[in-house]
Amino acid sequence: MAGVPESVLKKQATQAKIAEQAKQASYEARQKKRQDKKDAIAAAEKYAAEYKAADEAAIANRRQAKAQGGFYVPAQPKVALVIRIRGTIGVSPKAKKIMQLFRLRQIHNACFVKLNESTIRMLRLIEPYVTYGYPSRSTIEKLILKRGFGKLNKQRIPIADNSVIEEGVGSVGIKCCADLIHEICTVGPHFKEANNFLWPFKLTSPRGGFSNKTKLVHFLEGGEAGNRGEEINKLVKRMI
Repeated sequence: MAGVPESVLKKQATQAKIAEQAKQASYEARQKKRQDKKDAIAAAEKYAAEYKAADEAAIANRRQAKAQGGFYVPAQPKVALVIRIRGTIGVSPKAKKIMQLFRLRQIHNACFVKLNESTIRMLRLIEPYVTYGYPSRSTIEKLILKRGFGKLNKQRIPIADNSVIEEGVGSVGIKCCADLIHEICTVGPHFKEANNFLWPFKLTSPRGGFSNKTKLVHFLEGGEAGNRGEEINKLVKRMI
């Protein structure tokens, strides 16, 4: 181009190169997003079929046991949901330390705990200050979808889309909400990473509230504290 300084030509070439790179990056991001969406839908469908088969197998086993005059004993639960229901006043140092290990630092905080001999013993030590039980699949799903926050760079980030999950635990193969829910429900090989990625749930005071007279009493005695088994699902429904 006659009369155009060389510096201007260089600048135009550089800007054109940057624009081309940005266009290519945008195209690749759109393609990746489209593929991730397909993968998430496929994963959700696969897990739905798996859950359906497991439910049908449990019903079939129950019917078979009844027909033979016996009883069907379902598998022991692998995961518990622990909710803190009391504050810090009068908490023993040992119980306070256990609640810190479970990341239950505030009242109405909740987290998932993998059940084994040591965690069951720890739960019994903090029973006066917490209530816990065995969450259903739908309860786990609602908690993650409605109250789920992830931990990225020590910050509390809302799980608004699957990119947050992929950034946090994508290295272990958990890339979408369906993967995360499945890992927690089934207590898979990467349960620890999935649970550590989830920030402790901040629940509200339950609709209808706790009674002051029964809050300190064990659930089996008509109170609120301690192990409440499957009844935890009703409580979570009131607290979400």
